[in-house]
Amino acid sequence: MADPVTVVIDSLEAHLLPADTLRVALVVPVSGVLGLLGPGAINCALLAAREVNAAGGVLGRPVELVLVDGGRGPAAVAGEVRGLVRSGVVEAVVGTHASDVRVAVEQALGGAAPFVYTPPYEGGARRPGVYYLGEPASLQVGPGIDWLVEHRRARRWFLLGNDYVWPRLVHASARGHLRARSATVVGERLVPPGTAAMDRLLEQLVTVRPDAVLLTLIGSDLIAFNRAFAASGLGCERLCGALEEHGLLAAGGDTTGGLYAAMGYFGGIATDANLGLAERYTAMFGPEAPLLNGHGHGCYEGVLMLAALARRAGTLAVPAVEAVADGTTVVSGRGPLTLNEGRVRQRVYLGRADGLDFEVVTSLMYPM
Repeated sequence: MADPVTVVIDSLEAHLLPADTLRVALVVPVSGVLGLLGPGAINCALLAAREVNAAGGVLGRPVELVLVDGGRGPAAVAGEVRGLVRSGVVEAVVGTHASDVRVAVEQALGGAAPFVYTPPYEGGARRPGVYYLGEPASLQVGPGIDWLVEHRRARRWFLLGNDYVWPRLVHASARGHLRARSATVVGERLVPPGTAAMDRLLEQLVTVRPDAVLLTLIGSDLIAFNRAFAASGLGCERLCGALEEHGLLAAGGDTTGGLYAAMGYFGGIATDANLGLAERYTAMFGPEAPLLNGHGHGCYEGVLMLAALARRAGTLAVPAVEAVADGTTVVSGRGPLTLNEGRVRQRVYLGRADGLDFEVVTSLMYPM
């Protein structure tokens, strides 16, 4: 077995790897509005690959990660992944990126290789060979909405997000959830990624005076909005579906007590598994490394789950993997995750920003 330390390489270098290397496409954004997520996600995937290799690799082969920039347009990302799989350069895919990219990659693969997708997603039908480790839209923000309705009397809501598939379906779910709790949607806005006119969005909030804003903005747009909100003096609550530790840090933190995030993982959750993960992460990358966060941690889980699926099936051929996928379990920072119909049952945390960190205020284990 090769040295268990692995590296991320680009798709051109991948052609030069030995034939006995198992190459996995790691699709994470290193450009665009989500580019901030890239360094931490790459680190977490590297840690998982190192651990997989130290345990004997996958099917007797060491794992190497082939980096694909998931921050580009869906067609460009999907085209590169399709080419890597069809040429035999990679045999599987792990991805943490926006859902519009995920849809394009799924279509491009057409079941030709296993694809483990790790962040929150919009739910719906699953294609064979695709495995979801994140929270579906129908369940992700529900605990946060319930808590804010009950504890902050948030009855009037404004829904604000980027204009693509994930925010649209989160908003659709939220509208029904709020209606069932006799709460009201007083406004809604979807904006293109890269939107700069935050002042106009804040003016809309001043006009309708919501008690709370559900934010499905992502990456640099979410950071820009939270910065502008802090400077505006507005006093409503904010519930974010994609805010993690780096986004909070980039926004300058928050001390208002009114900024919340609903995620399946925060770097500070107090579990024995997470404490051990944090120690191994720091030992590998040092104390100044990117913070552990939900999106990065998803890549750690994704590499582990792919390895577990391959070991269980004895192959990476999608029909064989599909046949044994249910019941496949890995242990990550949030504890054991077990696939059931291509998805996992997990806990959703509601974190409240406390300066530059999150305090977990409640959590819910949602049903399959």
